[in-house]
Amino acid sequence: MARRPAAGTRERILKVAGDLFSRNGVRAVGVQQVIDESGLGKSLLYREFPSKDDLVVAWLHEMRSVWWEATGQVIARYPGDPARQLLGIVEMVRDEVSARDYFGCVYHTTSSEFRDPQHPGHQESVQHAREIRDQLRDLARAAGADNPDELGDAILLIIDGIYASGAVLGPSGPARVGVQLARQLIAQHCHQEEPYS
Repeated sequence: MARRPAAGTRERILKVAGDLFSRNGVRAVGVQQVIDESGLGKSLLYREFPSKDDLVVAWLHEMRSVWWEATGQVIARYPGDPARQLLGIVEMVRDEVSARDYFGCVYHTTSSEFRDPQHPGHQESVQHAREIRDQLRDLARAAGADNPDELGDAILLIIDGIYASGAVLGPSGPARVGVQLARQLIAQHCHQEEPYS
């Protein structure tokens, strides 16, 4: 009878793989490196993740839940104020790219590494981007924006710009300007007297 893996084995593998993928990119990290750094046997890793693609998709899926938890906290911070929630999400991204351990958006880097539209890592990245776009459009709609799809898309472009410039320029990048642009766009589209401070 096969032994059952210890509790937390899957999470341990995902943590190690996620750290390696985030720092080095997915293609640069081999399964053996994940095995070595996790201190687990090869058979144990392959029991949890039959292929590297399965491991990549599981990691990306876990990162999606991180986004929803983080933005959920932002939304809860500004109850009943979807315009402020939109700006809060942009501020959250600004703070994320200012962190010392920020290496770039995992979805941007993964989709660029796996350009084949059929690759599961690429598909997971595209699905996440679509869900974020829907989230931002829904918040813009709830905020009473004249054209909520346009505002949501503009906020998504700002977020993507902050992620991209943060990966290249670090904390000195134009993230602060991105927040200011978002503030102005929200005020314009939602007919606010003054932008949020």
